[in-house]
Amino acid sequence: MNSVFQKLHHICIVVHDIDKAQAYYESIGIGPWETYPPLVEYEELEVPDTRGFLEMRYRICNLPNIQLQLCQPSPDPSPQRIHLDSKGEGVFHLGFEVPDADAAESEAKRAGLPVKMRGRRQNRTGFTYYDTAGEAGVVLLTRATNLPGK
Repeated sequence: MNSVFQKLHHICIVVHDIDKAQAYYESIGIGPWETYPPLVEYEELEVPDTRGFLEMRYRICNLPNIQLQLCQPSPDPSPQRIHLDSKGEGVFHLGFEVPDADAAESEAKRAGLPVKMRGRRQNRTGFTYYDTAGEAGVVLLTRATNLPGK
């Protein structure tokens, strides 16, 4: 298998208070941070609770070698909320960049990885979360932001 998990793009950390977490990171020299736009551009969305997904707050910091993400889940149900409530703050997922979201998802499914959540924009870019926390210790995600072949 030619693994889709080759190019680490980001680490996502769930937190109770995104402003407090950002202030701490900035106090130790990690920044600048920017607000990630609302998650409304996904026309095809398969998540446990749409409202829980759409109301999460994200901030990103693009370091020279990786992106850090802070995620503050809303009170509504979501895997991120469940993780925060049951395990506390910490790494929720590792995000890997792929050239084609659909091809990566097909390959991961062939390898036996169950899909936890997924979303696609009109141009077929998007994300897939895999249910890997039990085996890998963390959720794995693939994401494509460019059109296939670009």
